Amino acid sequence: MSCGARISSVLIATLLAGVVSIAMAISVTPPAAAFECPATPNLPSADGSQPPNLGILKLQLTDYKCFGAYDRDIVKALNDAKAFVEERSARAAPDETLAIVLDIDETSVSNWVNLVTDDFGFFQLGECKLQPKEPCGFDHWISDHDPEPITPTLELFAMAKAKGLKVFFISARREEQRADTVRNLTAVGYKDWDDLILKQPGDPKAVAEYKTKTRAAIEDKQKVKIIANVGDQHSDLSGGHAERIFKVPNPFYYVP
Repeated sequence: MSCGARISSVLIATLLAGVVSIAMAISVTPPAAAFECPATPNLPSADGSQPPNLGILKLQLTDYKCFGAYDRDIVKALNDAKAFVEERSARAAPDETLAIVLDIDETSVSNWVNLVTDDFGFFQLGECKLQPKEPCGFDHWISDHDPEPITPTLELFAMAKAKGLKVFFISARREEQRADTVRNLTAVGYKDWDDLILKQPGDPKAVAEYKTKTRAAIEDKQKVKIIANVGDQHSDLSGGHAERIFKVPNPFYYVP
């Protein structure tokens, strides 16, 4: 075989190997690839005479997340929280035990994949295989998958623990979801918190009332002063029992 023939053979083999590698990569593309940010079409403007179009609102929410504004707003809110906790802990009285309270969903962890899979709807039940055009039930989302951490909140958590503050999670997730919730939190780096309070079976209270009474009980039973309460819903934050509140953005859903 001539030198030229050998080079041609090697070149053909290399090209064939590349084609096979590309084909294999395509065949094993994970479902998450289906949730990459889409290109935004030109959107018609509204004159305010009619309610906003739901489809347009969904595209705007996707842009808010995909182009970084959502993450920047989270960073701003958590930077404010970290600065306050730093300053407040520095002037704590000798007999004070300080604490912070964190919500979980869209505050400590992000369920963005679940949200976009369900087109900003909510399905509590049903499987969650993360396949295009299939719904993703929230219960199976947290049992079968792990959300992403919201890093600025994780940094606040770590700072509070390093300063000797107590950290409490209060969530409207249900008590029967405790094992999954513990796994979700620890998988992304939250460890050694002081308590995780979930909604108990048969509790009829709305979220705002439930969380307010829970914070009051923490202060009373744990003999702590809650200096910061961080959440994504007004129902996480209303009702007092915290020196300062810090709201992270969540235009994706509303919990009264």
